[in-house]
Amino acid sequence: MQKSKITMPKVILDACVLFPMYLRDILLSTAEAGLYRPYWSQKILDEAMGNLIRKGKISVEKARNLEEIITTAFPEAMVTVPLEVEEMMTNDPKDRHVLAAGVIAQASILVTNNITDFDVQSLNPWNMTAQTPDDFLSDLFDNYPEDMVEVVRQQSQNYRKTPLSVIELLDLLSKVDGANLPNFTSRIRFFGLGDNLV
Repeated sequence: MQKSKITMPKVILDACVLFPMYLRDILLSTAEAGLYRPYWSQKILDEAMGNLIRKGKISVEKARNLEEIITTAFPEAMVTVPLEVEEMMTNDPKDRHVLAAGVIAQASILVTNNITDFDVQSLNPWNMTAQTPDDFLSDLFDNYPEDMVEVVRQQSQNYRKTPLSVIELLDLLSKVDGANLPNFTSRIRFFGLGDNLV
């Protein structure tokens, strides 16, 4: 169910949440469902793709293809960050480009696994909060439970090479090396108890 763009939060996605496949898939599937508007910069995508290549997760060619798929699916998500804006940021120096991208996007939420790199004092002037992916997706579930269950159902059906049941996908999403979403997956499981998740 497509939500009104007026009510959809603008969200900056850090490179670290675009790295694990199942986490990236659930975040982008949720955006595709119209529950929030994602944003990133080229520097964020370069960092995410570079880490995937360095860790041996995908080849250079597959990384290029993945980036093209992402940018084609979300053409309005890319923001250009002037150096002077990045230099104004006061959070951890290595992640100032991420906060600067959020400022340019006028995002209200920054989703990251590196919460300590975004202290409250650095976020407050920009009316932004930092959330872990687990907290962010849990909040979306609290607002749109049926939509989020449907997103998970659809995601489980999208893996053609290795089909997954909803339960198998939830197991992967709950694990640290999969996506580390214990609270979100618990909500989905509890909600689906009377609905026979498959």
